[in-house]
Amino acid sequence: MSDKEQTSGNTDLENAPAGYYSSHDNDVHDVAEDERPSHDSLGKIYTGGDNDEYIYIGRQKFLKSDLYQAFGGTLNPGLAPAPVHKFANPAPLGLSAFALTTFVLSMFNARAQGITIPNVIVGCAMFYGGLVQLIAGIWEIALENTFGGTALCSYGGFWLSFAAIYIPWFGILEAYEGNESDLNNALGFYLLGWAIFTFGLTVCTMKSTVMFFLLFFLLSLTFLLLSIGHFAEKLGVTRAGGVLGVVVAFIAWYNAYAGVATKQNSYVLARPFPLPSTERVIF
Repeated sequence: MSDKEQTSGNTDLENAPAGYYSSHDNDVHDVAEDERPSHDSLGKIYTGGDNDEYIYIGRQKFLKSDLYQAFGGTLNPGLAPAPVHKFANPAPLGLSAFALTTFVLSMFNARAQGITIPNVIVGCAMFYGGLVQLIAGIWEIALENTFGGTALCSYGGFWLSFAAIYIPWFGILEAYEGNESDLNNALGFYLLGWAIFTFGLTVCTMKSTVMFFLLFFLLSLTFLLLSIGHFAEKLGVTRAGGVLGVVVAFIAWYNAYAGVATKQNSYVLARPFPLPSTERVIF
C-alpha cells in the first residue's frame, strides 16, 4: 500500500463533517504492522487505500469520512478522529458563557456610559463565565477534546478567580487598601500571565479557521493591553483593551453560533474559512 503525505488542511478532507461527531466509531482500526508509516513519519498525517479512503494518524487508521476538521463551533483546532462517547457538543455553551461575561467586563473596561464600578460582573463571572464554562470544559475532556477542555476549564477558572477579587470574603482588595500602585502591578502580572497562556493556545489554532484563530489571537492582545494598562496606570490603554474585548466577545458568540446552527434549525449558517496550511517545525 502506498502512502502519500497530507497536511491537516488538505482539501481531500472536504467531505469530512465539520464539527459533528461521527457515527462510525467501529470503523477505527489499529494499523497493521506492514501498513504503518516509518517511525520518522508518525507525527504526520497520511492517506492510503486504493482510493485514498483511509487517513493514518500515528499508529491508527480511520475512514476519511469518520474524521472531522478544525472548527470553531466544536473548539477542535485540527484534524481529529471522532470521540468514543456520544454527548452533545459542549463548545457553544462554553463559548457563550465566555462571550457574555467578556462582553460585560469589556464594556466596563471601555468605560461605556461612564461606568466606573465593575461589581455587577461578579455574579456573571461566578456562575456563567465561571461555573458553566468550567462544566463545559469538563464535558469537552469527556469527549476527548484536549484543546477544548484546556481552554474552557482554564477560562472558567479565570472568571472564578476574577470574581474572587471583588468578593470581600476573600479580602483581596482589602489587602491592597491604600496601596493602589501595588494593586495595579499585581493585576498587571495576573493579566500578563493570562496573555502568555492565551498566546500558547493561539499557536495551537494556526491550522484551524479564521474566526477560531482570531478569537484567541485577539484575546491574547486584549489581556496584554489590560496588563499594560495596569502596569502603566494608563486608562487609555485599559479602554483600548476593553474595546478589543468587545470584539473578542462577538467573535466568541460567532463561534458558538457556528456550533449550534445547522441546516435543520436555521437558514443562516456560519461558514468556516480554513487558514492556509503551511508546515513549520520550530524545534
